[in-house]
Amino acid sequence: MTSIDLTTVDHHPVITEISNLLATRTRNQDLPFFRVIVAYFAAVVASTMRAKLSTQDRGEIPVNAFAVALSPSGTGKGFSVSIMENDILSGFRSNFVENTLPVLAECNLRKLANQRAARNNSTEDDEYDGLNKEYQQTGAYPFVFDKGSDVAIKQIRQKLLLANCGSINLQIDEIGSNLVGSTEALNAYLELYDQGMIKAKITKNTNDNKRTEEIHGKTPANTLLFGTPSKLLNGSKTEQEFYDFLETGYARRCFFGMGHPIQNIGSRTPAEEYAALVDPTNSTKATKWATLFTNLADISKHDWLIDVPDAVAIELLAYRMDCEKLAEAMPEHDEIQKAEMSHRYFKALKLAGAFAFIDEVSTLSMFQLHAAIKLVEESGVAFKSVLNREKTYMKLARYIAAVGSEVTHADLLDALPFYKSGTAARNELLTMATAWGYKHHIMLKQSFNEFGIELFSGETLKETSLDELTLSYSNDFAEHYSPESVKFSDLPLLTQETGLHWANHHFHHDYRLEENIIEGFNMVVIDVDGGTRIETVQKLLKEYTFLLYTTKRSTDADPRFRLIMPTNYRLKLNQDDYKDFMAQIAEWLPFQSDEEANQRSRKWLTNPNGKYLFNLGGNLIDVLPFVPKTSKNEHYRKTIISMESLDNLERWFAQKFASGSRNNSMIKFALALVDSGLSYVDVESRVIGFNKKLPNGLSTEELRGTVLVTVAKKIQGSP
Repeated sequence: MTSIDLTTVDHHPVITEISNLLATRTRNQDLPFFRVIVAYFAAVVASTMRAKLSTQDRGEIPVNAFAVALSPSGTGKGFSVSIMENDILSGFRSNFVENTLPVLAECNLRKLANQRAARNNSTEDDEYDGLNKEYQQTGAYPFVFDKGSDVAIKQIRQKLLLANCGSINLQIDEIGSNLVGSTEALNAYLELYDQGMIKAKITKNTNDNKRTEEIHGKTPANTLLFGTPSKLLNGSKTEQEFYDFLETGYARRCFFGMGHPIQNIGSRTPAEEYAALVDPTNSTKATKWATLFTNLADISKHDWLIDVPDAVAIELLAYRMDCEKLAEAMPEHDEIQKAEMSHRYFKALKLAGAFAFIDEVSTLSMFQLHAAIKLVEESGVAFKSVLNREKTYMKLARYIAAVGSEVTHADLLDALPFYKSGTAARNELLTMATAWGYKHHIMLKQSFNEFGIELFSGETLKETSLDELTLSYSNDFAEHYSPESVKFSDLPLLTQETGLHWANHHFHHDYRLEENIIEGFNMVVIDVDGGTRIETVQKLLKEYTFLLYTTKRSTDADPRFRLIMPTNYRLKLNQDDYKDFMAQIAEWLPFQSDEEANQRSRKWLTNPNGKYLFNLGGNLIDVLPFVPKTSKNEHYRKTIISMESLDNLERWFAQKFASGSRNNSMIKFALALVDSGLSYVDVESRVIGFNKKLPNGLSTEELRGTVLVTVAKKIQGSP
């Protein structure tokens, strides 16, 4: 943030009015993007007439602009450029090429001939003939070109040096497709930006190819690189080439526009939209600016010198110092960002000069500088979005999640330009995609078919809302299962109802059958029996949100209950994966449960005479470690395999033992045994046996001096 308050600064009228016109004509209200387009063409007008700034500290600085304008297909980038070229600047171009350029070229050729005649002791006419021949041999002046070699650019530059007017204007459409082929031209433009100067290339002088006399001078250069971001920032060689150009110098030289479709869909009727498109004021505004620009291509406007007064120069210096402080605070590795930030002042100065030329004033005003800075700062926001583009592994994760079917390496290689054919490179990319997806609610699965072909699939996970739990219920065994989305707090209204069956999935045709399953669930249901006490479950699962209710066969001596636990994500699993998933949940729980509850179409009965118990405010089960065919699950399985000699309760605490206080975890394990009704002798035996199985167990002295003392007090009822 700079010290200049830009909230009170308006954009220059040329920027405001024409960008609004482009927004109306293209039906896209993305004004910051169109403002960059207009700024570029404003600089083209000024630089063509050789407008320049006169500064106390840097001498004369030519006005020109480089711009990168990226926007998705259909958002009006090509249309807006066409409007600028054909409706707004066509008169300027014609007037300059047909009238102004020939006159100025003739005058300068005569001037050069006179200078050379005096120096070479020759006649002015002879020198003029030679210069004119050279001028004609350079060919017609291309006002705009979209590709060219280094030699061709220097040839155009030689023509403009002979004419002492005009600018070199490179405009590359579909830059993503054409960047690699434009490397030579873009490298030449790196030199031309600051002062419009470039070092000459020495060629062999022959009878057929005589080296021309070098003319010292400046030829301002402008470039507009526009296209779709998806083609340019596609993770392939093109993207790397583009970022190399940014690092080499285009970041500090360019204005940036990153477009988005911002339409008034729904806010206007078709009739209102049509009326806006054919509004006569659009033509009036276009004619106004077209006429102004046409008049600017007048000989009297050539070599327009704009003085920068001290107050404006000091304000520019303040802005520069602000930007340099911000750049200095950036990390060292952010070289591109630092370069762009520290050179914003120079882009602002050149654009302010374009504003002064259009306003036909010879002194730069504070408003023109502030308006330019305002646009430069908007450009900086767009530049951040260019740098923060999706990395290749992000694109890979999103693609696999969105494609909707299993894909192979060959499919990915065909669909994604950045996907590598080398095993090591693609495995690294997939690993990064999986890791990034895990943190951004995208789950990637990996499997092999019967032919050994590696398959990938994925989905974007939806976080579970406790106000939207998926279930269906009916008073029939199989039919009329009504699909519902219910609040967790309202579940007892169902579980304590009379004579209802319910499931944690929805079904096609409301008929409960495995073939009719609609994939998608966000809670697991576990039947617990075998003597596990409700109080024990309460303590062991106190960190989780759950609801339990007793079943019809439950007694005080033999408690039986149903445990309902919401999951942190809504999952879509096929029949086999769901069975595997539920088996791992049962293995993870710290007590025995019904391992047969692993069918997606499983239904449970309500119990109007049972008791229910809520545990609110806890965590939701993190399901990702249990989803088959994922890297997270592979890691979890390896952990469990190392604990296969342990029972459920021991595994539960062994995992906590590895990540927390060992003594505290062992005490909780021992007290869980006490809560289950074991005697001191049995608890002691289990604790010592469990401790021996651990690779980092406690010493016998610590067990007896702390853990077992606490057990004895608990059994004796001591505080």
